[in-house]
Amino acid sequence: MKVFRSIYKATFLLLSFLFLLSFKCSDAHTSPAAVNVPVRNFLSEKQFNDLFPMRDKFYTYAAFMKAINNMGAIKIKVTKRAVSVYQIIRTDKKTGKSAIVRQDEDWNEEWAKKKPDSIYFIDYGNFCSEKDLQTNKKELAAFFANIAHETRHGENGKYNDGLMYIHESNTSLPYIAENDNYPPVAGKKYYGRGPLQLSYNGNYGYASDCIFGDKKVLLNNPDLLETDPVAAFEAAIYFWMTPQTYKPSAHDVMIGKWQPKADDKAKNRKPGFGMTINIINGAVECGQGESVFSMNDRIGFYQYFLKKLGVSDPNCACSCGNMAPYK
Repeated sequence: MKVFRSIYKATFLLLSFLFLLSFKCSDAHTSPAAVNVPVRNFLSEKQFNDLFPMRDKFYTYAAFMKAINNMGAIKIKVTKRAVSVYQIIRTDKKTGKSAIVRQDEDWNEEWAKKKPDSIYFIDYGNFCSEKDLQTNKKELAAFFANIAHETRHGENGKYNDGLMYIHESNTSLPYIAENDNYPPVAGKKYYGRGPLQLSYNGNYGYASDCIFGDKKVLLNNPDLLETDPVAAFEAAIYFWMTPQTYKPSAHDVMIGKWQPKADDKAKNRKPGFGMTINIINGAVECGQGESVFSMNDRIGFYQYFLKKLGVSDPNCACSCGNMAPYK
């Protein structure tokens, strides 16, 4: 019996060891880096405050997190018929309810129906959270770099002056453009407001459709973006995540989802931080060589935030100096 027990014990230990070894090897082989890592898991309030020590009290960590949470409940389906005939369906992921929030006047015209549709989806819950931790941190650094530059005030080279402006300093310009879908409201101005300085009635209306499901919210009350910090951050997330007619979203660029087509390659557009500058303000800052101050300021902020977040991007393609801007 003792011999039998010894053999049984030895066999049990051997099988246990082989089982554990098999589990560990299989786990190492099949488990990819964790994905869908949300911002709250790698950005604390203390870190946020340290990144923006001179920020206006309007911009808080709590408002940023609430904006991320609110936007995370929204998914958009955009269907383009022809070049610029849109239908937008907004889905509330919490209730599962979907509604058409925009359908352009020409949507059912025969000439438009004959054109092939293109469809894309925007899940705002993927903001800086779609990929692995390192990729998400790089995207957040790129987002922070652009909002810091857009709202900076006077501390050149220190990169500690982001989120100081709630709206642009010159509020005399109305920033109104003709737009059939998002016409301006009489007496309202659509100058830059919020972290990404959302401008023009077209952007206010589109953002309002996506965020609130009603274009009138921001068209009627653009001041909401300078009185409600959550709405201000939501508008910035909207702009970061939403492709424009000819431009990819900054989000898709930073996670590697966007890849240049032949025309983009001919115009030297490539994945990396430089493309986010081209998307946000390319007509002013890109295609003019390497000495443009505003472009270099954004790059400096990006490198600063990368370091602060403990991540690097050695092949960042940070400059847009040789990229053709979008017209």
